[in-house]
Amino acid sequence: MTGRVDGKVAFITGAARGQGRSHAVRLAQEGADIIALDVCKQLDNVPFPMPTSDDLAETADLVKAAGGRVVTVEADVRDFDAVKAGLDGAVEQLGKLDIIIANAGLANEGGALVEMREDLWDDMIGVNLTGVWKSVKAGIPHLQANGSGSIVLTSSVGGLKAYPNVGHYVAAKHGIVGLMRTFAVELGHQNIRCNSVHPTHVSTDMLLNEGTYKLFRPDLENPGPDDMKPICQMFHVLPTPWVDSVDVSNAVLYLVSDEARFITGVPLPVDAGSMLK
Repeated sequence: MTGRVDGKVAFITGAARGQGRSHAVRLAQEGADIIALDVCKQLDNVPFPMPTSDDLAETADLVKAAGGRVVTVEADVRDFDAVKAGLDGAVEQLGKLDIIIANAGLANEGGALVEMREDLWDDMIGVNLTGVWKSVKAGIPHLQANGSGSIVLTSSVGGLKAYPNVGHYVAAKHGIVGLMRTFAVELGHQNIRCNSVHPTHVSTDMLLNEGTYKLFRPDLENPGPDDMKPICQMFHVLPTPWVDSVDVSNAVLYLVSDEARFITGVPLPVDAGSMLK
């Protein structure tokens, strides 16, 4: 089966790298044109290198190689005016908007909620929850003008159950479910669907970095990915420490395609059985 989103235009946040890039390329392979947004700068409190303008340009090249048109936007999802201006300009170039994939997110330091610094909390909620709302809010008028649409929000298994020492992340990702269900009931009569995906560990730079290795293996002086694998495997029923970005992209592709035309308000785990533990 090919051309599952042929002729569609998709707005994807956090598209410079990782899951966002994978979503952009996967949808382009199936016929979509892409509006790719990322912040393209280092944010405070993020303990690993964030994507750059060159990374976003590489995503654009990959989309073109897959056969899609692409417009890139550099904006912080917390800045509604910047997101709206960039998206409006991109829609003017590509002609319409059919799909919103609110994927942008960050990870920062953890700790018990009672001890957590307010700036860590504010950054996490600002990007991973408020930024999702602002991104979708900017895109909804275009879906309404189009007469239909599909929205997918990136949450996490941490949006369906709790983990210690990442309460700010868990709170943001649980909030995504509330946003998703509310968008679904508010927009359904306009033939606009909204669902969420809930990945487990994904093999991207957000997981595979020195800070995460040390978080998972504080008993080692210089831990690496092989040291973290046994710990990550414990989270899953299936025999894998993590999934790949394309595994999440395939779920997103299904949800935004006509195959899922009557599916809305659904939190879909891509979790290797993590929710069974």
